[in-house]
This record gives sequence, structure tokens and C-alpha cells, in this order.
Amino acid sequence: MYKEPGLSRYDPPIDLSFVRENGDDMDELLKALPGNTFEDNLWTKLYEEVLGIRIKYEWTAKGSLYQQKLGAALAAGNLPDVVKVNAEQLRQLSNADLIEDLTSAYWKYAAPFTKEVLAQEGLGPFQAATIDGKLMGIPETSSSIEDAEYLWIRTDWLDRVGLQPPKTMSDVLAISKAFTDQDPDQNGQQDTYGLGLSQYLWDPVMGLTGFMAGYGAYPNIWIEDDSGRLVYGAVQPEVKKALRVLQQMYADGQLDKEFMFKDGNKAKQYIADGKAGMMYGEQWGSFVAQTSRSKDPDVKWQAFPIVSATEELPKVPLRFRTNQFLVVRKGFEHPEAIVKLFNLHLEKNWGTTAEYESYYSTPQPVWKLSPVTPFPALKNLEAFHQLEESRLTGDKSVLKDEARAIQKNIDSYLATGSEVGWGWNLTYGPSGAFSILDQYRNNNQLLYESFVGAPTDTILEKKTILNSLKNDAFSNIILGRSIDEFDAFVQEWYRIGGDKMTEEVNQWYLANNKGAEWKGEMQHRRR
Repeated sequence: MYKEPGLSRYDPPIDLSFVRENGDDMDELLKALPGNTFEDNLWTKLYEEVLGIRIKYEWTAKGSLYQQKLGAALAAGNLPDVVKVNAEQLRQLSNADLIEDLTSAYWKYAAPFTKEVLAQEGLGPFQAATIDGKLMGIPETSSSIEDAEYLWIRTDWLDRVGLQPPKTMSDVLAISKAFTDQDPDQNGQQDTYGLGLSQYLWDPVMGLTGFMAGYGAYPNIWIEDDSGRLVYGAVQPEVKKALRVLQQMYADGQLDKEFMFKDGNKAKQYIADGKAGMMYGEQWGSFVAQTSRSKDPDVKWQAFPIVSATEELPKVPLRFRTNQFLVVRKGFEHPEAIVKLFNLHLEKNWGTTAEYESYYSTPQPVWKLSPVTPFPALKNLEAFHQLEESRLTGDKSVLKDEARAIQKNIDSYLATGSEVGWGWNLTYGPSGAFSILDQYRNNNQLLYESFVGAPTDTILEKKTILNSLKNDAFSNIILGRSIDEFDAFVQEWYRIGGDKMTEEVNQWYLANNKGAEWKGEMQHRRR
């Protein structure tokens, strides 16, 4: 047993009720683990044994049915002891006085390792969960840094058309044109595209986020302008420049004429069929690239840093990703119980007493059996650092569980050419995506979103319609509508809610003084 107060045991044990979404992946996991159920598995047994917490589920449901049942339950105030909610639901429940203030429970019971992990990307997750100065939910932090974009290029095509990796956006456009016009697949037909693109303009792979950043445009995040105010990236003039270029690429046939009818899965078929030689995307773009090797085992891809329209290093935009919070129903006797679950989950997977191959990957993803699944936001980058140290020193003892599993895949590829390790090598290898992420960090290129607070009233009311307005306007311009429609979009965006939203976001920014409230609280609590 642990001496840490945040890992102390309830005696007698207590029941802690949840509701839970159940998907096909969970059905498959339980089939692979005979004898395990939602309420009786290695995680529920661990929580009861160590913490004296018995996990119960009031109900489970799949997909859209889960969302419907959860929405109805929240609207009726029919909450289990603990429930996972998004930022909008957090504010609504707080406004209705249906959930506990967890400020005291967190600071008293969160283990030092938990505090360290949840703060890996700064104070944003706590600011998002703080309403009127009170911590109303425990953030299940997500990893913004994992959203960093790279430019994935077929290097065998690059060699074929006689071009070098890009240093500026002009180089990117030259490569795109060559991949379109110079028959890089050598089949005698003009049937290739310079840039793979999905109908969902901001898809994490085959989206436009990295391309736009090349022109200093950040359409999906709030950024600080030269005066110190927050502005929304989608209505800034740099976006117009990027749209003008994309419009020309579309007109020239460098983008699939039917990309607006293809979702992510259909768009990825460009890659599998060897019809696109570039795409922007996150670190797991390597596994999308890998699909092209089923038809041609000699295909070669590599990740490159995104580039700017000038010689200057571009900023790499990172959306604020934490949008899941664990809240405790008002009046529950042990609000600190949720903090204890966080403590133990992190400890058994990444702490000093970690048993990674028992509680995280067996290699089945058994971590999913836990009702709470916090993780270190920087865990993948840290795994890369361990891999790099091992490569440089030859000492594999520096590899912890996750890095050791990745190295096995890479070794298999290097030794036998195993396809299983090909994508892992492109992501974690010496010149892989994470080596570029290291460059981004060292060069101060990462641009974190500036607004991380709970959604304002106007965001709750207008976010969906404003996002639709943005996506429709941008798509129409790329497909050939007048570039001046961007100016009309900006005016309409401000008119139907953007103006009020910007005012509210800046009120939050001023009131929080860029995190001063939580900084002060953290300093006070650490004394």
C-alpha cells in the first residue's frame, strides 16, 4: 500500500457510480479478455484493493445513443456520482449548481506526480475547468503538442522529379506542380495530385492546418495580436492569402476535383492508390503513408518540417485540446475519490511503481477498462527522447515500457523489413516526426492557443453556426468563388456573433491575466 494521502484506502470501501459509452472497440477488447466485464476487471479490482473504491455503472450505451441518454440525464439533473462531460456541459452543470467545487479536493489529494502530469502543457486545462474562481471539474488532459503538423512527402517521387525538400512555401508549390504534371508514378497518365486533401478542411491528417500556417494563418485558434488582444485566426487577412493559393492549386488540377465529396477514409485512398505525393498531418500520418506500400513496396515517405512563405521559421499552431472533465454530483460525500482514481491510474502506468505491461498494454489496450484514463501529455515525446538516448549510447536499459515496445517494432523493420515497424520508424526514428517536434520546441515554433477558458455564453450559442459559416466560405473559395467572398465572410462572422464572442474572450483574458490566478494558487499550495 502507498503512504501518499491521495492513495489512501477507504475503510469500509465506498461505491462510486459512473455512466459509460460502450463502443465496438470495447466489445472487441472484452472478447479478447475472457472473464472481464465493465465492473469486474483488472482495473476495478485494483481500485477496490488499493483505494477501497468499488466502481459501479448506472448504465452504458453506444455512440449516438450514449450522447442522447447523457444529454437527457444532465438536463434532468440525474447525475451519477461522477460523470465525464465536455466544456459546455461543465459550464451548464456549474451554472445549475449540480456539481461539487473540487478545488480543495484536488489540492489536498492530488499526488505530486498527478500535479506534475496534469500541468505538463501549462495551466490551460485548469483554467478551462475553473468557473468563478472554483475548480468545477478535474481535467482529463489531452495533448495539444500531439497536434503538431508535419509535411509528409513521397521522397521517391521527389527524386523522380529532381527536386529537393522544401525550404519555403514556393518550394512546396513547385513540388505540388511537379507531382501533378510530371507523371511521378510513371504510368504515362496525368492522374496524380500534388496535395492530398479531405473534405474536412481541418482533418488531423490530409487537412489544411499546416498549409495555412505556412502563410501565418491559424483559422482554428484564438491568438494574441500586436496590441495584446485576442483575435480569432479565421478572420485574419493571412487566411485570404492562403485561400488564394489553394484556389489556384485547385484550378490547376493539383487537388482532386472531387475532394469535397471525400471524407477522411476516402481521401486516404489517394495515398493507398499512389495518387498523391504530399499531405499535411500529425505524427501518425506515417501510418496513412504506409498504406501506399501495399501496392508498391518500394514507396518511400518522410516527414519534413512545415515551412513558411518567407525564409523565417513558421509557427506551428496547437489547438487547446482538453475538452473532457470529470465532475462530481452535488452532495456526494467523497468528492476526493475521483482525484484518488487519477492518482492510481497515472501511478500504475507511468509512476515509480508502474506495471505498464499489466495495466496499460498486455499488449491488449487494457487501460481502456478504467473509468478514468489520464495520461502524460508529453509521454510520446519522452519516449522519443529515450529512443534517441539509446541510439546514441547503445544502452537499451534507458528505454521504459512504452519506448521499449516502440523499439521492438523499429528493430523488426530494420532487421527484417517488417511492415509493422515501417510507420513506427517514420514517426520515432532518428529523422522521424518526433525529431522534428524537438526542432519545433527548441526553435520556439509552437504556437499554443491563447483562449483556454470555459466556453463563454456566445461560444455556447454560436460556435456551431460560426464554424459552419467558416468552413462553407473557405470551401467555396477554394472551389472557385471570388476571393472577395472572404471579406464578406469576415463581416458576417462578426455580425452574427463573432463580435460578441471576441469581447467575451478578451474579458476572460484580461480577468485571468494570462493565468495569474492559477499561477498564484499553485505557488501558494506548493509552499
